[in-house]
This record gives sequence, C-alpha cells and structure tokens, in this order.
Amino acid sequence: MSAPVSEAPGPLRSTRRAGLIDQVIDQLRTQITAGAWAVGERIPTETELSQLTNTSRNTVREAVQSLVHAGLLERRQGSGTYVLAASELAGAVSRRVAKARRLDVLEVRRTLEVGAARLAARRRTEADIAHLRELHDGRQAARLLDDVDELVARDVRLHRAIVQASHNPVLTDLYEDLVVALQENVRLNVAAVAPADDDHSALVEAVIAGDAETAAAEAAAFLDALIAGSDKEDVADLEVRVQPEN
Repeated sequence: MSAPVSEAPGPLRSTRRAGLIDQVIDQLRTQITAGAWAVGERIPTETELSQLTNTSRNTVREAVQSLVHAGLLERRQGSGTYVLAASELAGAVSRRVAKARRLDVLEVRRTLEVGAARLAARRRTEADIAHLRELHDGRQAARLLDDVDELVARDVRLHRAIVQASHNPVLTDLYEDLVVALQENVRLNVAAVAPADDDHSALVEAVIAGDAETAAAEAAAFLDALIAGSDKEDVADLEVRVQPEN
C-alpha cells in the first residue's frame, strides 16, 4: 500500500481573531508541511503575506521569524525568505547534519538505505518499477554528461524513490526528514567517486527483480566504499590536527 498523499492546503485566509501571530504561524506552517511551498522555494514577501492574511507586516514578520527559529524557513539577505525544511524535525535534522562529519552521515545513510532497499525489492509495485527506471535513466544521463548539480539532484530523487518503494510510512517519513540535509553529503560523495564507479544499475535492477538480498548488498557495497574512504580522510585529518607545533 502506498504512503498516504497529503491533501493540498487551503488558501491563506483573512485572520481576525485573537492570537494573530499564532494563527499566522499555523497557516504558514500548513503551507510548508503540505508542500504548497516546496523546500528551496521562496515564499511570498511580507507585504504579500500581510495582504493574504489581513494582518500587519509586524505580525507577519514575527510569525516568519518564529518559523526561522524552528528551522522551517531561512532568510537570505537581499533575496527573500526560503523554505529550508518541510517540518520542524527535518529542520532540526538539517542543522545537526550540517555539523556532522561526512563519515557519521554516511553511516546513518547505510543504516536506513540498506534496509529500505531490501524492503523495496519485496514490496515494489509496477508503478514503482516504472518510476525507478525513469529516475535511473535520468541519473545515468546526468552522470555521463558530468553535470554535478543535476547528478546530485537526480541521485537524491532515486534514493528517495527506493525508500518510498519500501511502502513503510515511518521509514519514508524518517528519510524525508533527512533527505534535504543529505544533498551536501551526496555532493561530497560525487566529488570523491570516479564516474565509472558511480553506477547504481545493479541496485536498481535488484529492486526491480525483487531480489531483496542482492538489493541490500548493492546498497551496502556502495556506501561501504564511501565509508572506507571517508574513514581514511577523518584519520588523516586527525593526524594533521594533532601534529606537534615546531
């Protein structure tokens, strides 16, 4: 059974009762968590939000600032306010991952993605198979063109689709809370792996074929190689930092 699809949020509405700031916060949060404003998208300006909610700009400013503190929004000087995460948990995860070592993030990915690959192979539907083939083809095209930005975006989409094909809503939600923060980790991994070694074909084909153990092994093998390389980098970095001063 597929994970339930969130219903589209209603439009922002005029707010007239007490507790204006809390009400505006709730409305803005709903737009974000329901996907009306996607992660990475710029939200309407304070003036526009003030008109949409029939509140003052000061009220809107305080509501937005509250969501900035919660990790859902990010102010960018001279550019506007952007959606940083789809939930408070995702925001907290993003902040934690941003401070983590590459090795630690890879180990968390391994813990989630190996199990997800095994479940996906057992539970994938025909729709999942078609979607995985499409995403894999797109990833391959980006890889061969040496388009790093596109490869990172398509790699994240493919791994997300594999997790979604597990049809475990708790696992999917956990991964969704982590996936935005993973993009920088994926970018580092792309830079560390030769294009010839960065091929997920065996993983995707194992999931499609329903071969749970091979799917898990393929997910583990790729991440284990990255973990081994990252572990050496961390050891080298530690050795540099503990060198005695002359």
